[in-house]
Amino acid sequence: MIQSKGAEAFLSIYRQGFVRVAACRPRCRAADPTFNLAQTMELAREGDAQAVALMVFPELGLSGYSIDDLLLQRALLDEVEARIIDLVEASRTLRPVLLVGAPLRREGRLYNCAVAIHRGRILGVVPKGHLPNYREFYEKRWFASGRDVRGEIYVGGEPVPFGMDLLFQADDVDGLIFHTEICEDVWAPAPPSDFAALAGALILTNLSASNIVVGKADTRRRLCELQSGRCWAAYIYSAAGYGESTTDLAWDGQACIYELGAQLAETERFSVASQMVIADIDVERLQLERMRTGTFNEAAIANGMPDRRFRRVSFHLDPPMGDLGLRRNIDRFPFVPDDPARLDQDCYEAFNIQVSGLARRLEATGLAKICIGVSGGLDSTHALIVAAKAFDLLGRPRTDILGFTMPGFATSARTKSNAHALMSGLGVTAEEIDIKPLANQMLADLQHPFATGEPVYDTTFENVQAGLRTDLLFRAANQRNALVLGTGNMSELALGWCTYGVGDHMSHYNVNGSLPKTLIQHLIRWTASNRLFDTNVTDVLLDVLGTTISPELIPQASEGESQSTEGKIGPYELHDFWIYYFTRFGLRPSKIAFLAFHAWQDVSAGSWPPGFPEEQKRAYEVGVIRAWLEVFLHRFFANQFKRSALPNGPKVTTGGSLSPRGDWRMPSDAHGQVWIDELRRNVPEGLDVMADPSTQTAIIVPAEAKPIVR
Repeated sequence: MIQSKGAEAFLSIYRQGFVRVAACRPRCRAADPTFNLAQTMELAREGDAQAVALMVFPELGLSGYSIDDLLLQRALLDEVEARIIDLVEASRTLRPVLLVGAPLRREGRLYNCAVAIHRGRILGVVPKGHLPNYREFYEKRWFASGRDVRGEIYVGGEPVPFGMDLLFQADDVDGLIFHTEICEDVWAPAPPSDFAALAGALILTNLSASNIVVGKADTRRRLCELQSGRCWAAYIYSAAGYGESTTDLAWDGQACIYELGAQLAETERFSVASQMVIADIDVERLQLERMRTGTFNEAAIANGMPDRRFRRVSFHLDPPMGDLGLRRNIDRFPFVPDDPARLDQDCYEAFNIQVSGLARRLEATGLAKICIGVSGGLDSTHALIVAAKAFDLLGRPRTDILGFTMPGFATSARTKSNAHALMSGLGVTAEEIDIKPLANQMLADLQHPFATGEPVYDTTFENVQAGLRTDLLFRAANQRNALVLGTGNMSELALGWCTYGVGDHMSHYNVNGSLPKTLIQHLIRWTASNRLFDTNVTDVLLDVLGTTISPELIPQASEGESQSTEGKIGPYELHDFWIYYFTRFGLRPSKIAFLAFHAWQDVSAGSWPPGFPEEQKRAYEVGVIRAWLEVFLHRFFANQFKRSALPNGPKVTTGGSLSPRGDWRMPSDAHGQVWIDELRRNVPEGLDVMADPSTQTAIIVPAEAKPIVR
């Protein structure tokens, strides 16, 4: 068991801004409230055992939806109300809020209702507003619309809030604010959930019956996807299933959970047994997304501030605070989809965004040529193949791409060979400039110890080489009327792993500037697998993918050994994870670490992107995650001055860019101690129970967390 209280708090979903919810589809029996109550209670108990906070059941689930004129029978209505009272009483020992469907009477009218029940109390009753009365639907035959009704309704002799203007809010769980609507309400223009979201609801729910016909399941998914995306919300949907009458219709029991346009879970359709799916909603992320998206607030203002028209009903959830696991998938590579079709589409779009961006810049400058440094590493390789396709798009000869490979003191035979092979295979103009004589002269002029034979490989030694390469590219561009194409990626910019000014930080245009390193790897793999170039080029691309990521600036003791970038600053796969959740969503460092722990703790869990090499699959325990995240925070805050002076380049992914003209603005002298302290305070250095130690990768984290500013 996890022993420390700090570890328990770190692992608690409710402390990390999540709310556990369930979309439920119990087995049904038409016009049998007692049977339906028993099926509902069975799922309710299961949800309680799994620490669920909110459970959504189908429309008219206690009576059955498909009972037609039996809905107007007094005996049935009395029985439904009696079973609601039974459910209220049974809920006293259960934690979840139960949203169940029932026909209820009020002032001589019958309403199709959602009843919110929690711990022995009816929180409120929400009537259906839009009553379908076309084709197979006849709801106006039995029900009155609740669209313009608000006040109270008596259930079991007790008055409870009644109306479509109700929001339900936990007083002890930040962000647990939900609204409910019923079936047709979301199919109509301007559904009630639109205004509920603008009034503050973060979780939108729908109790539905919704008979099934061919193709309708996809339509429901699109509705939930779009509504959760448009409203910056979660959407929980539950449709009626097995047991409803099949006299004229059929039922598939589709129940699903969406968040910000992404599906988190869905039940098996057409099941005879009761079904329930559970997912953890990130309400903290929803709050942050609404806060950073001004359009949401403007929509609220344009609609007369709906929060003034809604009533809020409070309840006390008292959620468990221990380790409950995490019931949602967290991608190890947030910039790289696991789904093969989606990865193919994303790579196609990313590559062509880069190609079209460069093509337009070349047209705008009127320059016929580009100069690019080609090292044989990932970044320059990818930038070069983008350039080749941009010249193809413009109908220009690839010989106007001037590729320079500039070997220094630590250039390996493998990367140099790949640089030449790539330039030759692409048909670009290739040149080699040995920078060692120039570097030796500069180091001697600086009276650097290396010039007298001492093996001193400090920042100056590295930056002399990086600076000379960039200086030569700019001077060649002056000489040949060309544009200098940058190759550095977003991961390096976030970490400050680039030489400022006259170094790899600068260029005339950088196609890689908003691409994380992990995506560049997959783009090259995608290019090779799709045979965008001939076999010789493809073979080089595959060999580049197998090369250790290295700046190749420091000579190594062993032949064939390369200076490892990741050995110095940490794994790019973790740093890209930090970049995504830190800059795109603004999450706390401790929450980012929590997400990373669940994404990376077990090699065998979850999915990996297609084609990911088996030998590169790694796991990380929480102590390693904490250490590398602290390194990231130190480096990120120390190196904003580099990001404040970035060359132009296209934004590529929804994960954003770090351009000060785009997604990220930050003062260069901002202090990062608040974030570092939050990480140290709320993330334990280790846990007592971990994944199989044999899957853990031992990584030595530098003792000094402060970066070398390069």
